[in-house]
Amino acid sequence: MPNIVYIACSMDGYIADKTGSIDWLTSIPNESNSDFGYGEFMDRIDGIVMGRKTFETVLSFPEWPYTKPAFVLSYTISKIPAHIEGKCTILNGSVNEIVQNLNNQGINAIYVDGGKTIQAFLKEDLIDEMTITTVSKILGSGTPLFGSNENLLNFKIFKTELLNKYFTKTVYVREQ
Repeated sequence: MPNIVYIACSMDGYIADKTGSIDWLTSIPNESNSDFGYGEFMDRIDGIVMGRKTFETVLSFPEWPYTKPAFVLSYTISKIPAHIEGKCTILNGSVNEIVQNLNNQGINAIYVDGGKTIQAFLKEDLIDEMTITTVSKILGSGTPLFGSNENLLNFKIFKTELLNKYFTKTVYVREQ
């Protein structure tokens, strides 16, 4: 029952700039208009768990991008906007309880998204795989992908791929 991170970060490890924006990602040329394997990844997962800030970013997109069930971890959001009712659910509680509840609902392969959410899953040793696309930009500050963590977590490199002259994608798998 894998919990999987699929995310892009700057060379200095940030997933959003100092304003919380991910616009810097769309400033990179993508002449082939490739999704760089994202669609294939989405076929592997049963549901998405994201944090509040990621949810707010996704809400700014022209359309709701997910066809799989999505869950937002938040103690501050009390209602899902009407235009995505039934597509997203608010959850709160420990990440261990949330994973167990989702697994009980048949959502076993979970896409974990958002800085604080990824950090919370790592703190509880609940990440099995990470696909990290490194973007050839240095932001200098912003939202870090990894925060402090007391645990030593071992991953092995499963695959590294040069996507174009701006992106390198590395798949890490948890080593038990």
